[in-house]
Amino acid sequence: MPLASFTGLRFCARFTGWIIVLLALFTIARAQDHNENLQALTQTHAAVSNMVLLNNTRGTLPISDLPGLSIAAVRFHFAHHGPFDSLANKYWKITPFDGDTITDLNGLHDRLKLFNLVILELSGPPATPLTEFIRDLGTRTRLVIVLSGPGTSLAGLDQITSPVLWYPDDNDAGAALAAQAIFGGVAIPRTNRLKETFSPYYRKGAGYTTAKTRLGYSVPEAVGVNSDDLDKIDTIALAGIAAHNAPAVVILLAKDGQVIYNKAFGNHTYWGNDTTRLDDIFDMASCTKVTATTPAIMHLYETHQLDLDSPISNYVAALRNFPDKKDIRVREALLHEAGFTPYIKFYEKLTPKDLSTDSSAAYPTPVADHYYLRANYFNEVMWPVTLASPVLTRGKYVYSDLSMYMMKEVFENISHRSLDEYVLHDLYLPLGMQSTGYLPRNRFPKSRIVRTTENDRWFRNMPVQGYVDDPGAAMAGGVEGHAGLFADANDLAIYYQMLLNKGVYGGRKYFDSATVSYFTSRQSRITYRGLGFDRTDPDRLKPGDHLSDQAFGHSGYTGTYVWVDPKYDIIYICLTNRVYPDDGKTFGVSKVNIRPLALKAFYNAVVKTSH
Repeated sequence: MPLASFTGLRFCARFTGWIIVLLALFTIARAQDHNENLQALTQTHAAVSNMVLLNNTRGTLPISDLPGLSIAAVRFHFAHHGPFDSLANKYWKITPFDGDTITDLNGLHDRLKLFNLVILELSGPPATPLTEFIRDLGTRTRLVIVLSGPGTSLAGLDQITSPVLWYPDDNDAGAALAAQAIFGGVAIPRTNRLKETFSPYYRKGAGYTTAKTRLGYSVPEAVGVNSDDLDKIDTIALAGIAAHNAPAVVILLAKDGQVIYNKAFGNHTYWGNDTTRLDDIFDMASCTKVTATTPAIMHLYETHQLDLDSPISNYVAALRNFPDKKDIRVREALLHEAGFTPYIKFYEKLTPKDLSTDSSAAYPTPVADHYYLRANYFNEVMWPVTLASPVLTRGKYVYSDLSMYMMKEVFENISHRSLDEYVLHDLYLPLGMQSTGYLPRNRFPKSRIVRTTENDRWFRNMPVQGYVDDPGAAMAGGVEGHAGLFADANDLAIYYQMLLNKGVYGGRKYFDSATVSYFTSRQSRITYRGLGFDRTDPDRLKPGDHLSDQAFGHSGYTGTYVWVDPKYDIIYICLTNRVYPDDGKTFGVSKVNIRPLALKAFYNAVVKTSH
């Protein structure tokens, strides 16, 4: 679904401040308070200026390579483990252990056998048995030590060679900053050195500098935005739910490399009690096009495996049999100017023999719970229908899902890898995106996935949860170029921050800067679209709009929306399940369109600070 098709949609780092994380940032729909946040920043500034990183000779911190890491966080007398663990889990899965309840340290040592990185959360000087445990564990396992309390506590870690992140004030602010510093969400500046000698090993002037490499988590005031100005977004989300625009809403805002707002509203359904959570997984619908398929094409482009001005038939041989398609170029498909049929109702081709309530070799493709499609349906029915569909509008902008069906085939024919396998293992997991991918029911419990349609009434005739809403993508096995991706808000912020960083994130380069700029900038004489990406159309802007000509993003039919504006260094993620319960048939069209209204409120709050 094109961004421009929304009615009125076009209308629409410095310090990581965090002390009231659990009370303000990561609660469900609680309003933030401007004065409280300003007071919190004072404590945060003190915490970040006093934090010292020691023993980082090998550059262990910030942690760079995440895939393959199995991380345990073991606490001893560490009262502020809540903020620490909550933040750390936003970067990678952390398994917590309460060391204070474990009397047998040798037994604890064995319980940590399946973890290849252990973070020890300590407060105050470690007793001798604990020191011996640390030394022994460090000979077999990669360690990172977080220590709060007086500097004299460092003496208990003399001769420990593992990285030690120390801060004197034992509070929430220090714990939150420590978690972010370990993963690169906040930098340790050059000025952060020990101000006195605490032991023969930890002497005055010791310390290491690190860079900010990943998203941080902050309050709006940390980047100059008044949190009171963002309260309108809460009002919009709640009004949208009341007006049946969607039962579940998650909104995330980032600016200057900091997540400054992340709230969940409503329930998965209008009548249920399954409260929406920040890490709920949503069907991304057409946001799949720019979060999965387009980056796959970007990879082929910058590795010189794909020429955007070559015919698609150079890579998808079947197109050579169709005169109206054999000369269509890759670029035209990415711009939706190829003339492909916009949408094919593949489900209308189904016969009773094509579906079964039992899984078997003959019916291997799940399309809903206890509902399976026969083998080879895509190759025998869907793909021939796609190839034979007419080309009527080549050279004009006509948004088409078939363009991205084609791009998936292009990628897989060139790379010899499935699209879902490539994006998961080469992009999402290295970035630290823990929940994003195709076929979520294979990886996550059903309860984490937000329901889309209760009853689609034309294909499956049953509730759909964790299976892609789009019928064509479902019938293709759940993996397609135009739809099929599922994600949570934090993951999406990571991916789009990488694009905002021009291809770099977590100390790793995923794309050349020139590639990101090329695909996200205007590439059409007909529209203002980029390659795959939708962009700001100045002809649709109205007085008071602030979208810049650098902005890019996409929307999804299920109620999802991603938007990036480099001019303001902002990311906007809005995830809803607006098609529940039956794509508007029960409640009709809502008068509260959450996505564009919340985006406009975000822009207004950001622009206001610059005046």
